[in-house]
Amino acid sequence: MQRRTFLKTTALSAIAISTTGFVHFDGQRYVGDCATTSDILGPFYRPNSPVRNLLAIKGEKGDPITLLGKVLHDDCSTPYKNAKIELWHCDGNGVYDNESKDFKYRGTTYSDDKGNYSFKTILPVPYDAGGGNFRPAHFHMMITAAGYQPLVTQLYFSGDPWVEKDSSSSSPAAKKRILEVQNLTGGSKKVEYNISMAKKLAIEPASMGLLVGNYIAENDPNNKMELFRKDKQLWIKGDKTNGMPFGMNFEFVGDNTFTFPGSTVQEYSAVFEIGDYGKITMRETYSNDKGEKIVVVYKRVMK
Repeated sequence: MQRRTFLKTTALSAIAISTTGFVHFDGQRYVGDCATTSDILGPFYRPNSPVRNLLAIKGEKGDPITLLGKVLHDDCSTPYKNAKIELWHCDGNGVYDNESKDFKYRGTTYSDDKGNYSFKTILPVPYDAGGGNFRPAHFHMMITAAGYQPLVTQLYFSGDPWVEKDSSSSSPAAKKRILEVQNLTGGSKKVEYNISMAKKLAIEPASMGLLVGNYIAENDPNNKMELFRKDKQLWIKGDKTNGMPFGMNFEFVGDNTFTFPGSTVQEYSAVFEIGDYGKITMRETYSNDKGEKIVVVYKRVMK
């Protein structure tokens, strides 16, 4: 299994860098029982979706549904005004629009002065994620609010037979994100979900900047990757050939080590070593489909 194939099938989320060292984990995560839990980002995120909350497309397959709720501060009650909410999901055939200029079933909106947000769209459907593994129907969301850690999450729907079989939706952390679908008059549906933000970990821009750049494998000059920064997160750049049109982002687990949510460090890890004069080495370790450990050492290209 090549690294890019592994990345395509692995869950990814956000990193956090502390100001008390290069990359030092201080044990903090989301605070408070009401905080919305994070979930995988997946390979289908596209930045810069149009500002709109009407995503339904006339004549296309799918049951109309309204997703609505509030964005709240970390006190679990005060509305958050002007939070940025991005929503994306598959169409009625289980397909994501990854390339068209229409950004089908993708949109961005902002919470009003009472914290309210809403989208009118269609109910997504389960789809085959490969190898006979089906993902349950779900909405993807990314919420960005000043003063809080950017939040990536997914919403699932009760009654979906695939929820219990999927590693993300069956996680105890997802329990509060499995929503009841309410049937309305006229055949439309509604789901409600309130989003509670949580304080972000301290992020040092200079530390983040040490990691970004182009990397080349020591033993294979054709094996390259580019790490970049977006919304205070560290990403691997994607392309059309590896199924990641925009890219995917890491999760920090401490001791200069990163992995992917849904994976253990034993399954995948990327460990950074900081040398003199800005030299950066990244040691990537993962298991292939035969259970064999693969280790690839990358050097960052000096600027």
